[in-house]
Amino acid sequence: MPPVLIRITTVPISLQKLITGQLPYMRIKGFEPIMVSAAGPESEAVVREQEASLIEIKLTRKITPLQDLRALWQFYRLCKKHKPAIVHSHTPKAGIIGMLGAKLAGVPVRLHTVAGLPLMETNGKTRKVLEGVEKLTYACATKVYPNSTVLNDFILRSRFCGPEKVKVIGNGSSNGINTAFFSKMQLDAIKLEELKAGLGIKPTNFVFVFIGRLVKDKGIQELVIAFKKLQVQYAEVKLLLVGSFEQDLDPIDTSILQEIENNQAILSVGFQHDVRPYLGVSHALVFPSYREGFPNVPMQAGCFDLPCIVTDINGCNEIIHHGKNGLIVPPKSMERLYDAMLNLITDKVSFVYMQSQARRMIVERYEQTHFWELLLKEYHAHLKQHELI
Repeated sequence: MPPVLIRITTVPISLQKLITGQLPYMRIKGFEPIMVSAAGPESEAVVREQEASLIEIKLTRKITPLQDLRALWQFYRLCKKHKPAIVHSHTPKAGIIGMLGAKLAGVPVRLHTVAGLPLMETNGKTRKVLEGVEKLTYACATKVYPNSTVLNDFILRSRFCGPEKVKVIGNGSSNGINTAFFSKMQLDAIKLEELKAGLGIKPTNFVFVFIGRLVKDKGIQELVIAFKKLQVQYAEVKLLLVGSFEQDLDPIDTSILQEIENNQAILSVGFQHDVRPYLGVSHALVFPSYREGFPNVPMQAGCFDLPCIVTDINGCNEIIHHGKNGLIVPPKSMERLYDAMLNLITDKVSFVYMQSQARRMIVERYEQTHFWELLLKEYHAHLKQHELI
């Protein structure tokens, strides 16, 4: 019988986006993958795309003690039934449920990927609670994989666990990137022109694109204000927002929402399953997030030759090298964000140089299949250690 591998995330879109393609690869390599998450609109698609069954349990993204206990019991019973050799969790809530439930059920290999820590943007009692949850998660895990070196250092400085338990795979990331898929060669030139026409993008426009959740901790407020200031000098700029609003979790101020709605140069297109055409009609990525693990978006944008403006936070400041394939600015600084956007418009020589480096620097460091090979080696090493292969 092939060893059972359970991958658990809080919501199904994380299974779909964070580990795209991993489970079919692991099946080919001799594992029996099972996915676990809360129910969601992406459930059917992720089963089809990952070629694995999905078991839904009642996970939430908020702090909900009673529901969390029920989810823990559900996951414990699930482990007892399927007897996985490996449980591998992503996202904070799935991390504590997955690692604690797997430990209680006697699962030998318990792995947790850390891809960003919400506690970095909290304080007071909430931060202490979240720190306690992280420490318990790591205590229950047999190995912890921060997906960036900066995040690795933060975990060790915070003393969430000892250095022997943490490891960054390769150059970072949770999944690498499919550089063949994220390529201009995959786009239809006629459809791109149709998209430009539909969005009102003209040849004279310079298009900044943001891809992600439209929430405060993604830096949306600073971005909109910086863009509005830029418009005063350069009327031909456009801001393309690709993502959904989440006003219940991390709301944007009403004034910013109104600006997005009323400013004709701001093009908000909502969530898109395929972001490639939107990268294809853009000139530069702006990604002013307050916190990340190891974001996919700057890697995706780089594959389309887009210089990226990112904040000086873990993950972002490893993917982007300042002045080479993009610019790095302090988080929460509207003025520095504005200066960087202005630089991309006015310094043509620098812009063209960063364009020329963008794709090469991603392909050389983050090709997806190489990451999968490294992850498979980790799985095999853990199984050998427990004499399971």
